[in-house]
Amino acid sequence: MDDPYATVEVRNPNDRDAVFTMKMTFKDAHGATMITHTAQVPVPAKGTATDRAAIAGIGTGRVDQIARCEVNPRATADW
Repeated sequence: MDDPYATVEVRNPNDRDAVFTMKMTFKDAHGATMITHTAQVPVPAKGTATDRAAIAGIGTGRVDQIARCEVNPRATADW
């Protein structure tokens, strides 16, 4: 709990390296957004990369209120 985080894997099915914009949204049990994490993730051609999202920004004692994390199923290729 000292350094809470979540990870997401981004896959690149293309034949060339790309940078993808990925978005994760952490919500409480009522569906209210607690924090949103957006990152640009460089991914090699036909490869994968992992992004680590720090969730400490929601404040001490509130991390245990996260009920779910929603990740956009498709990251946007920024090339």
